[in-house]
Amino acid sequence: MFYPNIDNVTKAALTIQKVSHITPLNLSLRLSNYYGAQVFLKREDLQLVRSYKIRGAYNKISTLNTTEASKGVVCASAGNHAQGVALSCKLLKIKGTIYMPVPTPKQKVEQVKMFGEDYVTIKLEGDTFDDAYNAAMLACKELNQTFVHPFNDEKVIEGQATVGLEILNQTDQALDYVFIPVGGGGLAAGLSSVFKKLSPHTKIIGVEPEGAPSMSVSLKNNVNTTLTHIEKFIDGAAVKRVGDLTFALCKENLHDMITVPEGQVCQTILDLYNRDAIVVEPAGALSISALEQYKDNIKGKNVVCVVSGSNNDITRTAEIKERALLFANLKHYFIVKFPQRAGALKEFVVDILGPNDDITHFEYTKKNNRENGAAVVGVELKSAQDLQPLINRMKAQNFYGDYLNNKPDLFEFLV
Repeated sequence: MFYPNIDNVTKAALTIQKVSHITPLNLSLRLSNYYGAQVFLKREDLQLVRSYKIRGAYNKISTLNTTEASKGVVCASAGNHAQGVALSCKLLKIKGTIYMPVPTPKQKVEQVKMFGEDYVTIKLEGDTFDDAYNAAMLACKELNQTFVHPFNDEKVIEGQATVGLEILNQTDQALDYVFIPVGGGGLAAGLSSVFKKLSPHTKIIGVEPEGAPSMSVSLKNNVNTTLTHIEKFIDGAAVKRVGDLTFALCKENLHDMITVPEGQVCQTILDLYNRDAIVVEPAGALSISALEQYKDNIKGKNVVCVVSGSNNDITRTAEIKERALLFANLKHYFIVKFPQRAGALKEFVVDILGPNDDITHFEYTKKNNRENGAAVVGVELKSAQDLQPLINRMKAQNFYGDYLNNKPDLFEFLV
């Protein structure tokens, strides 16, 4: 079984120092006060490519011999690994072809172009990372090029492991917990291996999106398992199958593997921006979001959260806010049956809505002369406890048609 050797990780740290910053390990006063712990943030979002992925990509590509380098490299990525590969190709003057899923945020595609310049070619394939991966592997075999895997590669894992080495070199305090985001598992596999060797008392907690629990399912099944469907919102950590190498290492080294709802991650993104002036992508907020589940365990402890990346597209802000409100039970959508008479809307606003309720969505078209006309209405509440009284008033005055939040198919179609 492959196991990252500390000497090789140290060597990787020397190799990547030309392109990878030693990112800060900052104490978060807000999170520390809130959780009654010493909460440190390992700011990998401050890398040049705005994620830790440059570490593994550069470490891998720099090991190619002259013949391999002359043929070029291929990779598949949802965005962050692609940027690391692109910059590595440019700096090492190696041609690369990068496959990315079609839904990859435009911001990430543009960043890849910027970092790689004329050394990389971008190809958009499929709906998920796995689709792009399959296309990349096919092209790689046809052209006999080197595939730079985003996580299931020894040199990539050793490169990501340097995050753990840095953390231990940046503090003299004994660390009780380290929370790390898990997509394919490269960072978790590398970092956990370093800590098991150099700081075995530290508990390493892996964190996945609730909608893409590939590592959690695999650990539960005791075998690397491919998921049939995943939620792709947290694109930097959404894979259907983790690596075989990373699964074996995480199975041996992780103390716990948990999932976090996407809506909670969205609230974390908003809190980091509004309260700390820190911009993170969804995957970058996973580790901090996990603290709530561990709030009783971490009191009085020294805790590190790895902030893995900040490649967030500003056009996603509205969706992020929406998901956060839905998770907090503050945003609700209804089918409202309005009587077809003058003053019905005013009656709804004055008599049905509470004093702190706000209409945020209204969709209605009068198409016939029926007694009632249905409208899709979105209401934002100040408190989750205001929901049931609102529904009761709607029913009592015959405005209630249906509640859409718990009907995902209908909700997605209408809203």
